Amino acid sequence: MTTDLERYILDYISPEDPVLTELDRQTHLRVVQPRMLSGHLQGRMLEMFTAMVDPEYVLELGTFTGYSAIAMAHGLQRPQARLHTVELNDELYDFAAEYIEKAGMRQRIVQHIGPALEVVPQLGLVFDMVFIDADKREYPAYFRMLLDGGLVHSGSVILADNVLWSGKVAQTEVAHNDRQTQGVLEFNRMVRDDERVEQVIVPLRDGLTIIRVK
Repeated sequence: MTTDLERYILDYISPEDPVLTELDRQTHLRVVQPRMLSGHLQGRMLEMFTAMVDPEYVLELGTFTGYSAIAMAHGLQRPQARLHTVELNDELYDFAAEYIEKAGMRQRIVQHIGPALEVVPQLGLVFDMVFIDADKREYPAYFRMLLDGGLVHSGSVILADNVLWSGKVAQTEVAHNDRQTQGVLEFNRMVRDDERVEQVIVPLRDGLTIIRVK
């Protein structure tokens, strides 16, 4: 997508929440690899998906600085709905918590720190919607955890970010030496071949797979 076209799109979608605008700016100023942040376009898309799915329980794998969690929390419709977000890097906890508080989402968002494969099964919840945006090497394990572990149900929606991985998924000579690319490739194959789900890849930013559990 060209810069001009992206600017045009941003001019014609719902405006960004001021707290998220500030969070975006502060992430770029204070955090390594700020490009990992979802941003306005993807954030609005996540909010819209959440509103349409109307989940009671949402799971996010990979909090980073909290942008996507706050965006999805804006889409929660039910008074009792909660979003559980899991981040491995404990140094990001306070940063994300600060903006979750500023956004008025402290009662909506539950933060967890630790390896997702250990934390999530202990929550004792079945999720209506999941957003995967964490360690790409673990994507296949996340998928197995959700489907084989009974953490999603028929009708649950799983969104997986970065499934095109800067185009590396189509470069087989690179993939053999890159564990993160290998993780994304294996995940994409697993989803494609699993008869329990149906899916589509949307070429938004770095690729977003939308998965529905049958």
